[in-house]
Amino acid sequence: MLTALSIQNIVLIDRLALEFRPGLSVLTGETGAGKSILLDSLGLVSGARADSGLVRTGSSGGTVTAEFDIPSTHPVYAVLAEQGLDAGGGPILLRRQLTPDGRSRAFVNDQPVGVALLSRVGGLLVEIHGQQGQLGLLNPANHRALLDSFGGLTPQVSGMQAAYKIYRDLSAEAEAARARLAKARTDEDYLRHAAEELAALNPRPGEEEELADTRTAMMHGEQIAGELDDAMKSISGDKGAEPSLRVGMRRLERVADKASGRLDPIIEGLNRAFTEIEEASRALEAVARDLEFDPRVLEHTEERLFALRAAARKHNCTVEDLPAMREAMMAQIQALDTGEQGLVDLERRLREAEAEFATLAEGLSAARGEAAARLDAAVMAELPPLKLERAVFHTAVNRLPRDKWSAAGADDVQFEVATNPGSAMGPLSRIASGGELSRFALALKVVLAESDHPVTLIFDEIDQGVGGAVAAAVGARLARLSDRAQVLVVTHSPQVAARGGQHLRVGKIVEEGVTLTRVEILPPDERREEIARMLAGAQVTDEARAAATRLLEGVEA
Repeated sequence: MLTALSIQNIVLIDRLALEFRPGLSVLTGETGAGKSILLDSLGLVSGARADSGLVRTGSSGGTVTAEFDIPSTHPVYAVLAEQGLDAGGGPILLRRQLTPDGRSRAFVNDQPVGVALLSRVGGLLVEIHGQQGQLGLLNPANHRALLDSFGGLTPQVSGMQAAYKIYRDLSAEAEAARARLAKARTDEDYLRHAAEELAALNPRPGEEEELADTRTAMMHGEQIAGELDDAMKSISGDKGAEPSLRVGMRRLERVADKASGRLDPIIEGLNRAFTEIEEASRALEAVARDLEFDPRVLEHTEERLFALRAAARKHNCTVEDLPAMREAMMAQIQALDTGEQGLVDLERRLREAEAEFATLAEGLSAARGEAAARLDAAVMAELPPLKLERAVFHTAVNRLPRDKWSAAGADDVQFEVATNPGSAMGPLSRIASGGELSRFALALKVVLAESDHPVTLIFDEIDQGVGGAVAAAVGARLARLSDRAQVLVVTHSPQVAARGGQHLRVGKIVEEGVTLTRVEILPPDERREEIARMLAGAQVTDEARAAATRLLEGVEA
């Protein structure tokens, strides 16, 4: 509910702070006193279009702030949490600042937001029903949800939406599978040929580096072999180090016993050197054998290396990636071979999901038809006391073409009305007008109140053009409605004003040559006087006061 409203520098209001109570609050006052300013201010703070004409002349800007206290289960909290504005279940503060050039800034819980979000939040908290237009339940986009809520169909709607999601997801999966299979079939000949080529080539990880190293070594084989041959001749050839060392050792050994042991260490060192030279000679011979140049081996190595690199260029990858490329192609071929059966299974599941969704959607359609009949009867029962006895209300539940079915089901729902016998049915917002529209909104709200989320309902001159028993019926229904939601009504009817739990009087004063609007919350005595004024006009008589007393006592009784 709306607990507080603060207005600064809006039209004729310089500064105003009001607190509201639950139930029914009535706003009265002379025509032109400024009651519409309050409604414009509430519209502005709940996201209506900003108008620079609302800023009070001579001020630097206007501000409207509204505070709401609502149950923690209200859907507005989900919207706030979605936007990172979680109020933690506490009060919700809406603020709108307006500059003289028409620019505005919006805030929710003192955090700046876009006007679109303010309007979304405000629409969940306030509904304004007035002469210039309607919000909330008169919007055809909301009628289906309102009917579902009235009929207690929310569990059926949830079940159907879950079935629709399964159907939609399987439909997307099947479409993607068909596209993949079609593409695979288009590329099948190339894919199989390329896979066969790679299978014949049989690339191995690390093979390119291995072949390149071998090729490089073999290309330099002749030069290396010549150098190795010269080295071996220098070591073990006829005039090499090994024969010379051997001759030198024999000569030393012949005279060693005559040298008193002084040659022994030298002979041992030469023996070690001779052993090392022999080992080096054998190693050189082994390397020479390994590097023996064979043109046929080089040719085979180059053919293999060049074939691998050509395949890599063909598939736009590295040689090292060829084994993985081959595995991927084999997997694609396998998927192609098994894809047909997979698609058959997927399409079977899709048909089953579609049938399940269709069954639930058709069941919901039937339930909507029954709920619509109950809603029509309930609304029609509310119309005669509101001087709408000649009108006909109808909830049209129209079956959509199959390709238009959605998570909302198979139906389009719209509230229709004919205001006169014989008139064609049409949308409520186009057929009804002025006070009729507000009274239709009241009838609908009374019927839907138990199934709707609590909001602050504002009715602007809902009693226009009616009086007596009809005005009393309007007041009685507003009072009934205020048992379930906070209701604010701008009224010229004493019968409606007498129903208010809180009575606010709007009037004008002149201070220092400036006209200002003031709002007073009336105590019981002044409230009786205001209702008497509404009954009598400019001159309040004792008879009017007595009639006002009877009205108030009749309501209290």
